[in-house]
Amino acid sequence: MPRGTATSSPHAVDVHVGRRIAEKRLALGYNQSDLGRALNLTFQQIQKYEKGTNRVSASKLWLISRFFKVDLAYFFDGLSGDGSNTGAEEPDGAASPPTRQSMEINSLVPRLELPQQRLVLELVRSMSAKVPADS
Repeated sequence: MPRGTATSSPHAVDVHVGRRIAEKRLALGYNQSDLGRALNLTFQQIQKYEKGTNRVSASKLWLISRFFKVDLAYFFDGLSGDGSNTGAEEPDGAASPPTRQSMEINSLVPRLELPQQRLVLELVRSMSAKVPADS
């Protein structure tokens, strides 16, 4: 189905790039308004980029890479040659965008001792098994 139709979903590459923008923004401690101001955009536009709803132009992606001080390739890490996610980030194929909480958990867990990491993993697995698939 063509991308321009009302029922079409964002392209997998656009979603992936948006997710990488969100991940880096959160990891660096910026909010969407901070990034928007740096790019002369609204936070709503940043939201659309991060969801993959709107594609990021090459010039905006270049500006974002300069703001985050990363190479352009950073935004494409984890994509296979056909533009699909390699699964390295999400083994179960889930396509949920990162949340502030998931990013914080991801940054804090490596600071724990290995036995504590195992406990956290066990807890999260236990909790995720109880969550309905529609959530």
